[in-house]
Amino acid sequence: MLVNKNNSRIKYVRRLAKRKFRESEGKFIVEGVRFVEEAVQARWPLELVLHTLGLAGHTRGKTLLEMLAEQGVPLLAVDDGLLAELADTESPQGVLAVAGIPRHLKFDPEAWRRDGKDLLVLVDGVRDPGNLGTIIRCADAAGAHGVFIFKGTVDPYNAKTLRSTMGSVFHIPVISVADVDKFLFELQTGGWKLVAGDLAARRELYNCDLTGQVALVIGGEACGISDVVRRAAGERVRIPMPGRAESLNAGVAAGIMLYEAVRQRLCAGKEIAKP
Repeated sequence: MLVNKNNSRIKYVRRLAKRKFRESEGKFIVEGVRFVEEAVQARWPLELVLHTLGLAGHTRGKTLLEMLAEQGVPLLAVDDGLLAELADTESPQGVLAVAGIPRHLKFDPEAWRRDGKDLLVLVDGVRDPGNLGTIIRCADAAGAHGVFIFKGTVDPYNAKTLRSTMGSVFHIPVISVADVDKFLFELQTGGWKLVAGDLAARRELYNCDLTGQVALVIGGEACGISDVVRRAAGERVRIPMPGRAESLNAGVAAGIMLYEAVRQRLCAGKEIAKP
C-alpha cells in the first residue's frame, strides 16, 4: 500500500487538478464508485486507478476492482488519507481513476449528416461547472449527438462539471471548438440550422421547427450568446416566462430547448438516432 505523498504517480495525479496540465497531458480525474463504474462500462481508456484497501471490503467495490483488473487497468492501493488529499469531494468513496481525454473526436459535417447525427448542442460561454454538467447530461438524455464547447466556457473536465454530468460525459461526444467562425461556417454549409436561445428574441421557442438538422446554442449566464453566434444564428428564440423571474438557469434552459426538439420529433414520427 502506497503512503508516500511524494511518489511520482501521486504528484502526477495531484497536478491533474489544474486545467492547463489536464489539457497538456490529455488526462482527467474520475472520482467515486459510480463514476468509475460508468467509465468501465463505457470501455473508457483508464490509465491508472488509485483505491483504498477498504474498497474491496464491500461487494460493489470488490466487483469494480475485478472489472478493472479484467480490462487490464493498472491498480494501485493507497492510504486512505492520501486518497482523501487527492479527492475533490469531502467524503471520498475510496477510488479515483486517471482517464484519457479523447483526442480523436472531431466534427465531420458530411459523415455526421450521413449517419443521421442531426441534433447538436453548442455551449457558448457558460462559466458555471454545474450548468455545463447539466447541459451535457440533458443532451445525453435527449439523444443529442454531440456537445460542442466554445471558448470562454468552463472546462468540461473540471471535477464539478464531471460530477454534474452524472456519467453522461462517457456517453456523448464532448468536443472543444478551437475556431468558432470556421465551425459555424461548416454547420451552415452542412445544412444545420443554428437556433440560439436569446432573451431579446421575439420568436418563441415553440414556434420554431426543430425537426431537421438543428444546432441548439446555449449562451452564458451573464451575457447570453456572443456576437459571433448572434450574427450566424438562423433563428433566435426565447423561452416564454409568464412568471416574474428575469431569466432561467443555463442548464434548465438547455433542457427545455432539447426536450422541445424531442417532442417535435416524436410528434412528427421521426426516429431519433442514438449518439
